Amino acid sequence: MKGMNDMDKTKVWFINGAGRGMGTTIAKAALTAGHKVVATGRNPDAVVRAIGDSENVMVVPLDVCEPADAHAAVKAAIDEAQPPQRFIAGADAIDIAEQKIANLQLEINAYRDLSKSMAYDN
Repeated sequence: MKGMNDMDKTKVWFINGAGRGMGTTIAKAALTAGHKVVATGRNPDAVVRAIGDSENVMVVPLDVCEPADAHAAVKAAIDEAQPPQRFIAGADAIDIAEQKIANLQLEINAYRDLSKSMAYDN
């Protein structure tokens, strides 16, 4: 992302899911407004096809199911520019987080039930 270190009043937007849907729309709007965009998605080529390639865009692969991807994507944004001021998570990220929370709750309940049954066996 050429010129990202020369920022004054522009913002850096970190947009997950920039390859389709609302992520694409938000990324294009931020770019049109003169801001810098760190655009992420599972398929970086799809992100470039969706929002285009410019000096104000950094495309970074990010699968929200992989915590290491998220860490690497944010680190890349900070190393190349500055900490993003705006974070946008696509609907997929929210759905996946909600599913992980639900799965964790099920695991906790199962463990609790197993612990109770073991306590009664003694």
